[in-house]
Amino acid sequence: MKSRRNFIKKIAAAGVGISMVPNLAFGSILNTNKQKLKLAFIGVGLRGTNHLNNSLQRKDIEVTAICDIDPKRIEIALKKIEEAGYKKPKVFGKSDYDYRNLLDLKEVDAVIISTPWLWHTKMAVDAMKAGKYTGLEVSAANTLEECWDLVNTHEATGSHLMILENVNYRRDVMAVLNMVRQNVFGELVHFRCGYQHDLRFVKLNDGKTPYGKGVEFGEKGISESKWRTQHSVLRNGDVYPTHGVGPIATMCDINRGNRFVSLTSNASKAIGLHNYIVKHGGEDHPNAKVKFKQGDVITTTIETAKGETIIVTHDCNLPRPYSLGFRVQGANGLWEVDGNRIYIEGKSDPHRWDAADEWLKKYDHPLWQKYGEYAAGSGHGGMDFFVLNAFVESAKQNIAPPLDAYDAAAWSAITPLSEASIENNGAPQDFPDFTRGMWVKRTPYNWIKNTY
Repeated sequence: MKSRRNFIKKIAAAGVGISMVPNLAFGSILNTNKQKLKLAFIGVGLRGTNHLNNSLQRKDIEVTAICDIDPKRIEIALKKIEEAGYKKPKVFGKSDYDYRNLLDLKEVDAVIISTPWLWHTKMAVDAMKAGKYTGLEVSAANTLEECWDLVNTHEATGSHLMILENVNYRRDVMAVLNMVRQNVFGELVHFRCGYQHDLRFVKLNDGKTPYGKGVEFGEKGISESKWRTQHSVLRNGDVYPTHGVGPIATMCDINRGNRFVSLTSNASKAIGLHNYIVKHGGEDHPNAKVKFKQGDVITTTIETAKGETIIVTHDCNLPRPYSLGFRVQGANGLWEVDGNRIYIEGKSDPHRWDAADEWLKKYDHPLWQKYGEYAAGSGHGGMDFFVLNAFVESAKQNIAPPLDAYDAAAWSAITPLSEASIENNGAPQDFPDFTRGMWVKRTPYNWIKNTY
C-alpha cells in the first residue's frame, strides 16, 4: 500500500495525473482539465469502505460526501478520512432517501454505490439523472425492468455507468484474456464460470456467537446477513452471477460483436442453510423452521449469438472451498482455474495438462507487469486497485467505461431469467437485446491497448 501511495504522490509531484501515464488507465488516455475527481460514496459498509480506503491512497480524488444509514459505518469512514489527512466530507444518512440530497451537491462529480442489492438500480438511476458519473457494485439489478432502467437512464441522460466487477481485473483472468486476444486457444467454443463460495457464515451471523456459528439473519443479523439471506428465503435463481460471467463476457465480446441469446437454469434441492442452522442452533431454533427457496446449486447454461455456450454455477449454501470455476475452451485447447492447468494442442504433451503458471507468466497482462506492485494491499489480490483506477480515469475524462450500462444490464439479467427458467422446469428464456441491435457494430474494447 505504501508503494502505491508513493507512486501516486510521485506522479502528482511531477505535475501529471495518472491519466497521463501510458497504459495505466483502463480507458482511452486523454488530457483532462479535471485535476481532482470530486467523489462521493453511497454506502460505506465493508465493500464501500474498501473503495474508500483505496481512494484515499490517491491524490487525484477529493472525497466530498459520504452516505450511510448506519451511524457506526459513518464514524468509521470519517475516522479513515481524517487519518488520511483529508478534510471532513459532507455526511448524509438521516433516512433511506437522504442519498438524494447528496446527489444534489454541485461538489460531487462521481459516486460509488455499495449498498444492499435492492437499492442498486434505484440509486444508480437517481445518480445518473443527477448527472453524476456512477460506479455501481454488483449485481447491478434484480429484475429485467431494472436492467432496462439502467440502460434507458444512461441513454436518456448521457451519464455514464460502470459496473464495478473487480474479477475482470484479476491477474490470472487478464493473462487468459491476453491469451484469448492472441488466439492461443483458437476459435472459442465453451466456457464455465460461477460463484462457488461457502457463505453460510455470512448469511447466518448475529455477530455475537463464535465466528462461523451464528444462525441469525434479518433484524437479528449483522452486515450482509441483515439483507442478503432474505433473497435465499424468497428467490430461486442465480442471484450473484457477475463475478463469474463478467470476465467470460469480456473474452467473448458480449455487447460488442456478440451477445447473450438465451439461457436455461435448474436448481437443486435446498438443504444447506437449514442444516447449518440445525447444527449450530439446534432443531428447536426458530430459524430451523424457515423454508429456504433458493436451491443450493443453481446451474445455468447460456447460448451466445456466435454459438458459444457458457455454464454458470451459483453454489453458496454448502460446505466447499472457494472457486469461480473458470474454464475457457477453444479449438486449440483450454484453461481451467481449478487445478491451475492448461492444455494447448501442439504445445502441450498429448493428453497431458500443463501447469498454468508458466503460461500465465508468459502472457501476463502488460498492466499487471508494470503496475502490479502498486496494486498490492488494495484488496482481492490487487484487482481492486485496477477496477477503481478504471472508474476514476474514465470519470475524470467523462468517457465510456470499459464495463458499461449495457454490460451491467446483460450480466445482471441472468438473475431474473434464471428464476423464470427454474420456475418453468428449465424452460429456455430469451435475453433482451439491451443494445437494441447495436451489438452488431459496437467496437470491442481493447484490453491490451485500453481503447475502443
